[in-house]
Amino acid sequence: MARRRREEEHENHERWLVSYADFITLLFAFFVVMYAISSVNEGKYKVLSNSLTNAFRNVTGQPEGQPIAVIQGMPPIPPRPLAKPDKLPDQKKQEQRQKMKNVAGKLMEALQPLVAQGKVRLLETSRGVTIEINDSILFPAGQAKLQPASINAMLAIAQVLAASDFPITIEGHTDNVPIATPQFPSNWELSAMRATTVLRLFNDGGVGAERLTAIGYGETRPVETNVTAEGRARNRRVSILIDSNRPEEPTEIQEGRSNQ
Repeated sequence: MARRRREEEHENHERWLVSYADFITLLFAFFVVMYAISSVNEGKYKVLSNSLTNAFRNVTGQPEGQPIAVIQGMPPIPPRPLAKPDKLPDQKKQEQRQKMKNVAGKLMEALQPLVAQGKVRLLETSRGVTIEINDSILFPAGQAKLQPASINAMLAIAQVLAASDFPITIEGHTDNVPIATPQFPSNWELSAMRATTVLRLFNDGGVGAERLTAIGYGETRPVETNVTAEGRARNRRVSILIDSNRPEEPTEIQEGRSNQ
């Protein structure tokens, strides 16, 4: 008996639609992803665009040429005012030297009679000008009260110094002859009190207190031998230093800095 031929299955001509639908779906998803990636923040884009434009065209945000930094989420930073160039160090030094020369000239003019008598000396040092005054014209022996005859001369010095702005250090010095009184137990106290007396007179004469310093050295810094009477007389003095070097701003020493 002949085998019955199997009937041929009906061929589906619309199967391509399934593949086409899958392709369209994938293509749609692709464009959605591309759109999501390509979307930008308009604000960020403008900031970036302006920054690039200014950078390549050398365009500044201010007519004076001061660039403005723009940071999103923060207000623009205003430009700093242009600082005027300071004077050169050499020019400052030259002006300081000239001011010191003017002060020295005025002091010499005011103290000329005492300089001629050998009671006052004007010395130029690396720090400035020093007025060295023999204590015989300032104080009685063993005392720290100015003699009336010396007050006018000291006020003349104060008048010259009041017109300047240099720091002033007043030093009291004695010979090595010891002193022991209820008021002055040693030469330290005597020399310090004499320096302070001159300081107070200068302050009363118009010199700012912030510029004045008083130091008592006693007999520790002689300029002559204490063996002779002339040497001891020279060592009993008051020195007035007009300092051309203004104090610098202090810098704090940080811990561990010395080990570096």
